Amino acid sequence: MTERTAILPLERNQELRERILACALARVSAGGFAALTMQALAEDVGIATGSLYRHFRGKDELAVEVFAAASQREVDALAAVLGGSGRPSVRLAAGLRQFAARAWHSRRLAFALIAEPVDPQVDEQRLLYREAYAELFISLLEEGVACGDFRLADAGLTAACLVGAIAESLVGPLSPPARAAREAGRLSQDLGEVSQNLVTFCLRAVGAEEPQP
Repeated sequence: MTERTAILPLERNQELRERILACALARVSAGGFAALTMQALAEDVGIATGSLYRHFRGKDELAVEVFAAASQREVDALAAVLGGSGRPSVRLAAGLRQFAARAWHSRRLAFALIAEPVDPQVDEQRLLYREAYAELFISLLEEGVACGDFRLADAGLTAACLVGAIAESLVGPLSPPARAAREAGRLSQDLGEVSQNLVTFCLRAVGAEEPQP
C-alpha cells in the first residue's frame, strides 16, 4: 500500500465529518438545537445513523462542535471590525451594527446561540464564547480610554456589561414569538430600530459620543 493510498481513507473520513457538521449547522439554523437529532441528521447526510457515531460519540458532542463552529465565525467577524482602523467609538458602533445585522439575517441560528435552552455541555460553550466576546471589547475599551474616546473605570466589567446588553437586546426581537409576529405581518421592532438603540445605549455606557453618519 502506498502512502497516498493510506491517506485516502483519512481524507474521505475528514470530508464526511465536515459534511456532517455542515448539515448539522444547517439543521440548527433552520430549527434550533431542538431540531438536531441523530436520525434526522443521518437522513440529511445520506448515511446510516450508526455511521454518525463513528465521528461523534453522541448528540451532545455534535451539538458542542456545531455551537463552537457557529460562534467562532461570529467572533471572527466581530474581531475584524473592532480591530480595524478608525476611532474606537466608530469601530464599536460598526461592530454592534454588524453583529445585530448578522443575527437579524440568521434569526433562528442567532437565537439558538444566544438564548435557546440547551444541554449543559453546550451551555458551557456559550459561557466560553461570551468570554471571547468580552476579550474583544476589553482590547477596544482599553484603546479607547488611552486615546480619550471612552470614559470608564473598569474595562473588564464594562466589557461584560456590553456582552450582556447585546444578548439581552436581541433575545426579544429574535425570539419565536417575535418571528411569528413578523411573519404574520404584525407590528414588531425592525433591524434599524434595534440596532440604533443598541449602539446608543452601548456608546453612552462607555462615555462616548455617537459617531455622526
